[in-house]
Amino acid sequence: MKFTFSRQVLFLLVWQTAAIAVPIKVDVDRQKVSLNESFQIVFSTSEDPDGNPDFKPLEKDFEIINKNQSSTSSWVNGAASSTIQWTFDVMAKHAGSVTIPALHFGSETSPAKTIEVTEGKNVQPDVTTNDAELFLEVETPTPAKERYVQSQVLYTLRFFRRVNIAEASLKDPEIADAVVTKLGEDKNYRTQLKGVEYAVTERNYAIFPQKSGQITIPALTLTAAVLESGDQSGFGGFFGAQATRRERVSSQPVVLNVLPAPATFKEHWLAAQKMELKQQWSGDVLNMKVGEPLTRTLTLTAQGTPIGQLPTLHQATSNEDLKSYPDQPRLEEQKSPQGVVAVREEKIAFIPAKAGTYMLPALQITWFNVKTGQIETAKLPSVTVIVTGSAQTANANAATPVDKTVENSVDKQAVINNVPLANNNSAAANNYLWQGLAAFFAIGWFATIIFMVKTRKKESSLDVSKTIDNSTASINSDLKKACVNNDANAAKQLLIAWGTGKYNANTLGTIAQFCDARLSNEILILNQSLYGKSAQNWDGKKLFQAFSEHKAMEKAKPKQQDKLEPLHRL
Repeated sequence: MKFTFSRQVLFLLVWQTAAIAVPIKVDVDRQKVSLNESFQIVFSTSEDPDGNPDFKPLEKDFEIINKNQSSTSSWVNGAASSTIQWTFDVMAKHAGSVTIPALHFGSETSPAKTIEVTEGKNVQPDVTTNDAELFLEVETPTPAKERYVQSQVLYTLRFFRRVNIAEASLKDPEIADAVVTKLGEDKNYRTQLKGVEYAVTERNYAIFPQKSGQITIPALTLTAAVLESGDQSGFGGFFGAQATRRERVSSQPVVLNVLPAPATFKEHWLAAQKMELKQQWSGDVLNMKVGEPLTRTLTLTAQGTPIGQLPTLHQATSNEDLKSYPDQPRLEEQKSPQGVVAVREEKIAFIPAKAGTYMLPALQITWFNVKTGQIETAKLPSVTVIVTGSAQTANANAATPVDKTVENSVDKQAVINNVPLANNNSAAANNYLWQGLAAFFAIGWFATIIFMVKTRKKESSLDVSKTIDNSTASINSDLKKACVNNDANAAKQLLIAWGTGKYNANTLGTIAQFCDARLSNEILILNQSLYGKSAQNWDGKKLFQAFSEHKAMEKAKPKQQDKLEPLHRL
């Protein structure tokens, strides 16, 4: 009997340990690397493993250059969290599909992960000599056949250097008639070119051309402070300052050939690499109750397209007996070196007014697959909704609400029977009432005095801002007129005037990046109507409504210049 009990206790302990085990995550900074490039592998977990990790299997396919262990802790909203990381700088020993093996962290095992290792690149510096100390390289790996209007074009910039630098600055590319989005954080690694070792900083962008034809990505210029190899100041660094010299390097411009939307595509133009549409219900659609809401969640996920291109998913029902109440959509853009993934989620509450069977129509989103060059459809089938119960029953239940604040069961019954409850503390309640009223009027009196004082102080500042307000009001008035008349060209010029003064942005694509999702979407639709084939169908009222809501909700935040992060000495 004791032996059986011990086995049960042991089983429970083992089961509990397995239940609370925390998984090990594996991340790499790049999915595709060259044979002569270093990259990072990061193992992480939120708790200490129950045993020392065994990293020996890594040495079979990778040369370990450096390794580091770190831990961080945080306390957010009363909840503590921690992260433990093991970071390895490695180089692959052979080309091909190389697998990071599953490693043991005590009883836990990390998942295996595969990366692609190429033989190496014959990179030529964008300068006349082959022994350049620093240079820029740009690349657009997206195949030419996938460069359709408003589709994603990946653009990679690499900064090579074999000297120590104190800092470097680089502006993001600015392209007329294109939206430019930076993808993730910069990557740092080392590589060899013709036997010379270089440190590399890589930055990735997604570019979305807004019109077809030739579009030029201009040359980018980087300015770096290069540390002098010897001390030439004569003071031997006595004051801690290091001598530097400024170097400036530029990349080559890139010309993109952007294809127009195919003539066979008749719907709202939507180009992507992958599209997925799914739904989820909060309950049973075959057993709904009259008067009780049921929530439908629609989610559209698109790879290789910005969030502003995704269409509205919910279709309003014309049946008055099954009313729908859509919530504000949740919009999300996930950015990684592989590109942009846009997610649009809509929640719609359905409330039936009477019993019966209802049909929600099928939902389909037509899109163009830039990889295959084919028109495809993401679809959901029609949904049958069965509602049971009756409206009279729901109204009867709603007519006799029970006060949930009454805790005593006798008092609850009295409420149900419409019997007035005895109030044994009426005198005390009256006293509290008069005291509350007195305090209320006293607070109101003080608030009035404060308001009058602040009003007088603000009067002097109103004259100063009147000129700015008049200018803004003029743009608002002219934009409203242009939108009401569906004058796309006038609306474009007014938006550019507004964006130039507010964001220092002089193209519609650039202005859209500073706006909320709804206004950004309408600006891109305007841009498409100007350069596409649907100019006659542009609805300006939607743009002005989104513009007005954006201005009402906007909280000004100064935009900082995007600079290349200061680089550590090599």
